Amino acid sequence: MGIVLAIIIFSFIVFFHELGHFALAKKNGIDVDEFAIGMGPAVYSKEYKGTRYAVHLFPIGGFCAMGEDDEATDSPGNFNNKSVWARISVIAAGPVFNFILAFVVAVILILMVGYDKPVVSEVPEGTPAAEAGIEAGDTIVRMGDKRIHIFREISMYNQFHQGETTEITFLHDGEKKTVLVTPMLDEELNYYRFGISGGRYTKANLLTAAQYGVYELRYWIGLTLDSLKMLVRGQVGIDQMSGPVGIVSMVDDTYKESRSYGGFAVIVEMLNIAIFLSANLGVMNLLPLPALDGGRLVFLFVEAVRRKRVPPEKEGYVHLVGIALLMALMVFVMFNDIRRVFFN
Repeated sequence: MGIVLAIIIFSFIVFFHELGHFALAKKNGIDVDEFAIGMGPAVYSKEYKGTRYAVHLFPIGGFCAMGEDDEATDSPGNFNNKSVWARISVIAAGPVFNFILAFVVAVILILMVGYDKPVVSEVPEGTPAAEAGIEAGDTIVRMGDKRIHIFREISMYNQFHQGETTEITFLHDGEKKTVLVTPMLDEELNYYRFGISGGRYTKANLLTAAQYGVYELRYWIGLTLDSLKMLVRGQVGIDQMSGPVGIVSMVDDTYKESRSYGGFAVIVEMLNIAIFLSANLGVMNLLPLPALDGGRLVFLFVEAVRRKRVPPEKEGYVHLVGIALLMALMVFVMFNDIRRVFFN
């Protein structure tokens, strides 16, 4: 069942991403040859108003074919014949729709379970936070240069700044205070801790859910970006990345762990995973790398500045190399996923 849920979640997220490209293409009068979900042989297809809608056998991935590689046509609806800003909007729409989906799901989740205000519930004696004067009931508002809106951002900051002395700003009885706190090493877990506990959830109305939905989206985007920074700096290895196999395994494990608590717990966990995956896909696709939406946007912005298109053959070579490297990375990540799942 966990594997089925993983396929459903991943397929819907990809569908929404491609829907972004499709919707903006139609809005800008761009011809869409095919709008498809899945890969491999088509199991269903139907043509409607010049566009073929299809579902393919393998429910991973999808595409919105707009004929942008076709340089021969003079059709006014051809992707390449539209203004550079129209093309930018179409390419950017996929990741933007991922962020919109993550936000909507976050609002639904917050309406179901509430939101975790950054209010301290416990500060054990002898911990760095206690010695700095932080007490139960205080609200953490800033750590270093990062504004804190939800409690998990405290844990995230600590995770990516292990052992660093941090300037923490908090509210105590309505008064704002700022202290320097050096985390203490928990030798049993080999992890530095400030000694701040919390994470109690508060019920939300629709307005509050929308506000904290933005904070939730910001949290997952920040987590993805910080993870990428650690990867670039060599603080984590490329072998720690996960692909589709690892994601399916994660969803399956989460389902098995949560089902003993009932259907509500399963729904909550699956919604959390959907937020994470959708926000993650949005960020990854905006990276300025060849073959990704971000890479294509780089060429379009260069065209907007130069007011002259980069020669298509040169752009094509760059994307071709990018696709080859991306495929090699996917094979490597899949191999590591299989090794972790089946041989560890």
